[in-house]
Order: sequence, then C-alpha cells, then structure tokens
Amino acid sequence: MRKKIVAGNWKMNTSVTKGIELAAAVADKSKETANVLLIVAPPFTHLTKVGEQLKGSAVALSAQNCATETSGAYTGEVAASMIADTGATYCILGHSERREYYGETSETLNKKLAQCFASKLSPIFCVGEKLDERESNRHFEIVKAQLQSTVFNLSDEEFDQTIIAYEPVWAIGTGKTAMPEQAQEMHAFIRKTLAEKFGTKADNISILYGGSCNPSNAKALFSNPDVDGGLIGGASLKVDDFLAIAKSF
Repeated sequence: MRKKIVAGNWKMNTSVTKGIELAAAVADKSKETANVLLIVAPPFTHLTKVGEQLKGSAVALSAQNCATETSGAYTGEVAASMIADTGATYCILGHSERREYYGETSETLNKKLAQCFASKLSPIFCVGEKLDERESNRHFEIVKAQLQSTVFNLSDEEFDQTIIAYEPVWAIGTGKTAMPEQAQEMHAFIRKTLAEKFGTKADNISILYGGSCNPSNAKALFSNPDVDGGLIGGASLKVDDFLAIAKSF
C-alpha cells in the first residue's frame, strides 16, 4: 500500500520564530489527517528548532537540499549527516529551482543521493519538464532521462526509501496547474518507467505532484490512481491551506 504524503517545501521563507509557530500549528492539527504522512521542509537555519517542535508528533522533518560531500573545506555547505543530526529523516533533491539556478546536474544529484542514503535520509527526488519541453512534446523524454541518469542507479533497498516528486516546471509559482489528466498521464508514465528497472517495486513508490497545488485543485489531482500526494510550495506556509490539501484525499 503506497503512502499518501503531503510535503511542505517552505523554500527561503519565514524567520526561525515564525517557522516554529508554523510547525507547531501543523503538528497540532496533524491528528485531523491521520491517514496522510505530513512532512515539512524548512530552511537549514530552522531545522534544529523545528525538529524539537515536532518531537512526539506524527509530522516528519525534511531538509531542502544537502551537500555532495561528507565533510571538509566546503564553505556554506551543509552535509547530510548534519541534517540527520537535527532529527530530519527526509531531504528534497533535484528541485527544479536547484537545477535551474544552481546548475545541478545528474552527476551532482547522484552524489547527493549517495550522501542521503549514507546518513539514512530518504530523498524526495524531483523530476519535471519546462514549458518549451512540453510544448515540443519532449516531456516524456526529458523526465525519463532524468530518472534513468539518477534513480536507476539506486539499489533496490535505496529505491524502496525514495519518494518521487513530479514538477511540471511551467506550473511552479505561476498559478498554472497541470490538468488532473495531465498529472495522471505523467505519474503513470513515471511509474511505468521505474518498473522497467525495479519491476513491481514501482507499485509501492509514492509519486507526488508538485506544481501549484492548492486547496481548490488538490482533490481533483489526488483522485488520480497514480498521484499519491503533493510537494507543496506557497500553500504550505499557511497552516489551514496545508491541512486542507492533506484532507483532499
């Protein structure tokens, strides 16, 4: 049985104080969504304090990124082991903003995946196509290549610990959303592609939708058989919206 998951990516938002308040509110209301795994991903600066706030709750903690290296002279970087030390159990990797603004490649992401598994962090691994790639009917080709060059390198045990997030890049922060049929089509394609390498294990992997998901469209998106939840951006900063999305199953 695949997990139903709603993960909130706070991105570069909130102060530590506001983050603690937001996490506390999510934890307090998490009992209303007992059948859904809630994950919050605050900025690095918040992880320890938010982790303390979430102790004893059903809400899991995630980082938004990690370093490619274990330790050393890498000013400004945060190692996966440091993240795990805060109580986090997940880490977002390959987000479109990381690929676009910071030049992350499959080579980079393979190193980060290895670091996550070495520190017992489960990756929330993002894939997705840009608008021009969809309009030129290359969206399946792009997403398949992203999976083949990274996730296909995982062992069966590592794959079992992985969550996939599909991001139609053209729908992130734009207010545009993939139609439910478009989301299902891509999610089904992703699952079929993963099955080429991992067989029936692909049936057990949660695939999240990550493109301007909000309380008004979540129910239609989550009603699709291969959409197992959402990676939520802006709406995760408002506790009522975040919980409303989780209640949409």
